[in-house]
Amino acid sequence: MKIIKRNGSEEVFDVSKVASAIAKANAAADNAPLSKEQIADIADYVEYKCNKLNRAVSVEEIQDMVENQIMSTGAFDVARGYVRYRYKRSLVRKANTTDTRILSLIEYNNEEVKQENSNKNPAVNSVQRDYMAGEVSKDITRRLLLPAEIVEADEQGIIHFHDSDYYAQHMHNCDLVNLEDMLQNGTVISETLIEKPHSFSTACNIATQIIAQVASSQYGGQSISLAHLAPFVNISREKIRKDVMEELELLECKPSEDKISEIVEARLKKEITKGVQTIQYQVITLMTTNGQAPFLTVFMYLNEAKNEQEKADLAMIIEETLKQRLQGVKNEAGVWVTPAFPKLIYVLEDDNITEDSKYFYLTELSARCSAKRLVPDYISEKKMKELKEGNCFPVMGCRSALNPWKDENGNYKFYGRFNQGVVTINLVDVALTSGGDYTKFWEIFDDRLELCYRALMCRHNRLKGTLSDVAPILWQNGALARLKKGEKIDKLLYDGYSTISLGYAGLYECVKYMTGLSHTNPEATPFAISVMEHMNDKCKEWTDNTNIAFSIYGSPIESTTYKFAKCLQKRFGIIPGITDKGYITNSYHVHVTEPIDAFSKLAFESQFQALSTGGAVSYVEVPNMQHNIPAVLEVIKFIYENIMYAELNTKSDYCQKCGFSGEIQTVVDEDKKIVWECPQCGNRDENTLNVARRTCGYIGTQFWNQGRTQEIRERVLHL
Repeated sequence: MKIIKRNGSEEVFDVSKVASAIAKANAAADNAPLSKEQIADIADYVEYKCNKLNRAVSVEEIQDMVENQIMSTGAFDVARGYVRYRYKRSLVRKANTTDTRILSLIEYNNEEVKQENSNKNPAVNSVQRDYMAGEVSKDITRRLLLPAEIVEADEQGIIHFHDSDYYAQHMHNCDLVNLEDMLQNGTVISETLIEKPHSFSTACNIATQIIAQVASSQYGGQSISLAHLAPFVNISREKIRKDVMEELELLECKPSEDKISEIVEARLKKEITKGVQTIQYQVITLMTTNGQAPFLTVFMYLNEAKNEQEKADLAMIIEETLKQRLQGVKNEAGVWVTPAFPKLIYVLEDDNITEDSKYFYLTELSARCSAKRLVPDYISEKKMKELKEGNCFPVMGCRSALNPWKDENGNYKFYGRFNQGVVTINLVDVALTSGGDYTKFWEIFDDRLELCYRALMCRHNRLKGTLSDVAPILWQNGALARLKKGEKIDKLLYDGYSTISLGYAGLYECVKYMTGLSHTNPEATPFAISVMEHMNDKCKEWTDNTNIAFSIYGSPIESTTYKFAKCLQKRFGIIPGITDKGYITNSYHVHVTEPIDAFSKLAFESQFQALSTGGAVSYVEVPNMQHNIPAVLEVIKFIYENIMYAELNTKSDYCQKCGFSGEIQTVVDEDKKIVWECPQCGNRDENTLNVARRTCGYIGTQFWNQGRTQEIRERVLHL
């Protein structure tokens, strides 16, 4: 039997909901006049009456039947309570919490929303518009789209259902843009055909337009490779050479071939400078539909070039990219500061890792850039090839990684692939719920993992049936595919082409509670490894059963680390060393307060990267290293030999009031709130402070919630 809900949709009649509503009204009445048997009888009678009608019954009709049947028993207090219940529910429907949240963010007085994303300024109209749409999407998602058990688990901090503000739409998480296909074979942007560019600078311009379109069609990070731009350097070289020869002919000059080449290369370098500048400044100044600059990662991998000439040209692009990032960008006061995007990843390989290697000069430049601007991050070609079937490829956004996949011809393919979404399990909650009992721990762990699986399948099923028309740049015009109009994207969701991620957070606190030791302690490390292996086993089981590529993902939770901490404190109280802070530890990381040197930290965490097949990144916290580049290079060389993906965290701040350049510090104010303060003039106005910190894989520049700020404040140096 079906009932008709208020929005016109149909739902299967559930007699237990009727009984539950009566029981609540009965409990609110004096002396609870109805017995359990009477409540059951009323519910059964209502079900009988509905069945007799031989049609779908409206919710209002059912409630009228309930009300009449309660009164027929003489329980008038209960009937009045039921009427009040119906009235209150109608008020909730007319004005739910979404209304107040939207109004508060418009008036710029919602602290939670203001500090949700460290790269969005919530005072800006476009950001507010995105947040407003997000609040509506969250409301629809929680009330209509997700099962109640998943909504409840998310609200309790048992799991985190990522990006619920985009879930109502058919959107996915991260991707590797197939820039090579789009540039070489043409694309369409806003219904305008874009043919293969005839110069490097034009290719860069088109690339930024593609980046903007992609950013507005999905909600996660995207990555492009500079190797896909490298072929256009030689196209420009030939074009410039032709122009030079024509000029020389007009001037009736006949310089040597070497001199001609020198003129050509000088002009070519100017064009490369212009092209790279186009990417950097357009990406920074673009404002996508979600109110921020595109979350872009730029991949710099010399061995991705197809020949030696292309490799040399790629080296010139990488050099210029590093030089411009080292310089920074000017803020509104005209001072060079550190931008958040694009994120840069530099691949360490045989011909750039030793002093006598051909491209070591690029590694030296990258070291200087890291010391001043926090990027690039580093991928070890050696270690990635060990873990990824001999392949080296970019992550999507800050860390999400694909599994190796071969096309029908047996060739590995990475560009044009994507991640369907993420659900993160709170490992700390699993441990605390078990009370330290190992048998209970594994039982609860399995229950929570099954909950995550059901939540992830909701994500998958939300994408299933999506038409390519929803995002032509992605599905029809080459960024991810070349599907026909009206074609469904379903085939891209299976067979490992795209991934879907089981995130995890709080491994340190989980192990600490269960063993009494940090997971860096040799006695506790095996338990930490077993937790990771168990999640991997589950992902393999899910993959085998569904033909969907599940993988483990070291979640870069920014605001959620605070949410999880608050939920744990509410449910379990303050437990020293476990729930006594405003944050929990991201993924597998060593706790931010634990004394450990950079090399030991990277070596220890490398074993967890191998188990985080869906993506992970490690970092070391360092002081100002701008005058100690040899030490930075030693860390970089260690990364090459020992860990797949790592980064150096330094400080790059500026006070607009007094001109201080260095590290803006955190202090606790009179309201017990952690705030940022210039150590030179005492300025605490966030609007006049430029603070850049790597939050959880990417750089944040718009400040953070109290939990994340406390985590940043408590970080110890590793070098």
